[in-house]
Amino acid sequence: MDLPLWADIVLVFIAVWIVVVVVLVIVGRVLLARELALLLPNLIRLFGGLLRDARVPLRAKIVLAVASVWLASPIDLIPDFIPIVGSLDDAVVAGLALRFVLRTTDDAVVREHWRGDPATLERLLRLVSWGGRRGTPRALR
Repeated sequence: MDLPLWADIVLVFIAVWIVVVVVLVIVGRVLLARELALLLPNLIRLFGGLLRDARVPLRAKIVLAVASVWLASPIDLIPDFIPIVGSLDDAVVAGLALRFVLRTTDDAVVREHWRGDPATLERLLRLVSWGGRRGTPRALR
């Protein structure tokens, strides 16, 4: 059965998510596995804090609001009742929103609102800023 490209991408993300959590538990990195499981609730709290912060520009707040509605919506690409993978589409949307916010807002503001493990935030910031920051073309960095 041939799946559309987007379905293949989603399946790869699901597989990677599951493997990462299982490997972390097996190698004794239970704390990191726990942070991965708590990533979505921490992102929701982060988005709420950023939405209320006057230092965040309006366009970033609009992106955060749309992402928050997506996260709160019971309609998902992958149902939330499926363990671990149910939050995958939410995590992708949250990551894209955070990437946009980081291009328009100071990192210190984001760090100030994070309630999870600081090391998790650092990994997340590195991950979502893969293409450069603040609109700077990669070739110029």
